[in-house]
Amino acid sequence: MAADKIYFISDFHLGVPNKVSSRKREIMLVKWLDEVSQDASEIYLLGDVFDFWFEYKHVVPKGYVRLLGKLAELSDKGIKLTMFTGNHDMWAFDYLPDEIGLTMYTEPIERIYFGKTFLIGHGDGLGPGDHGYKFIKKVFANKFCQWLFGWIHPNIGVGIAQYFSRKSRIATGNTEDQYLGDEKERLNVYCNDMLKSKHYDYFIFGHRHLPIDKAVGEDSRYINLGDWIKYFTYAVADDSGVKLKTYS
Repeated sequence: MAADKIYFISDFHLGVPNKVSSRKREIMLVKWLDEVSQDASEIYLLGDVFDFWFEYKHVVPKGYVRLLGKLAELSDKGIKLTMFTGNHDMWAFDYLPDEIGLTMYTEPIERIYFGKTFLIGHGDGLGPGDHGYKFIKKVFANKFCQWLFGWIHPNIGVGIAQYFSRKSRIATGNTEDQYLGDEKERLNVYCNDMLKSKHYDYFIFGHRHLPIDKAVGEDSRYINLGDWIKYFTYAVADDSGVKLKTYS
């Protein structure tokens, strides 16, 4: 089978709400990767793969060996893997690129596939408002702050992060399941603002945790990948366009 499709998937949040549930999702992800690898030329992981990830100089969080092993296998087979850091795993640095061979980005990127222009990213911090998070993101992205956290023993640092993770809206299921309207959906506003200066055929984002496929501008589409906690959705692009699908 020809490898001619591009796959996009996001927001697994492995690690929450508990080990059993996380393991089940990880096994599903590995099965999905096996299936799409039959015709995939590229696979995009659009962030929040892990609910928490911090790379110390010689230590990374334990677990997730099934997913990491499968990604390494696909990379070794020649499938191009691209990962974006999300707001939950923004402290991923060089371990995954070095060990797996994937390419990592921290900001949205432009790509052209099948003659169409794509803007692809995790989606956090984009659009109007959300000033509190945007400030916190700058703090977390600061090299000095990262260096300071790196001096905390992993048993303590990871423990602190997991404590707050268990209280997050992802772990407790307190997410916004309804589309809030064009003017209140930050990523929708962001897409329309971007179209004022340049045309994109497709905007592909995660972060929102709600599957969305809607027209923006005159002939563009905004696609949000949903998540793999509740919806198990992903997108696939080929020469016929982009489709948002549900895995079961």
